[in-house]
Amino acid sequence: MSLDLKNNAIDRLRLASVLDGISYLILLGIAMPLKYMAGEPLAVKIVGMAHGVLFIALCACLFEVLVRKKLSFRWCVIVFLCAIMPFAPFFLDRKLKTKEG
Repeated sequence: MSLDLKNNAIDRLRLASVLDGISYLILLGIAMPLKYMAGEPLAVKIVGMAHGVLFIALCACLFEVLVRKKLSFRWCVIVFLCAIMPFAPFFLDRKLKTKEG
């Protein structure tokens, strides 16, 4: 994945989306089972906080892309909805790669 984070708002959005997707999968696949099956709630606190920060970063990148008119409002809604579905950000990344420019 080649990204130009300094000059390209869509690349920043792609990175934020993938990082948020990874943190979401870790939260659902590792931290939640540790909490409910092993009685270790600390994992959810740590991973949940990290995921929350990354989700806010995703929202900030999404707002930047919307304001700079790099993506339509419809695309921004799709990106936001994909952020709440496991594995969706990884499929979305391929679509956003074609929107670079």
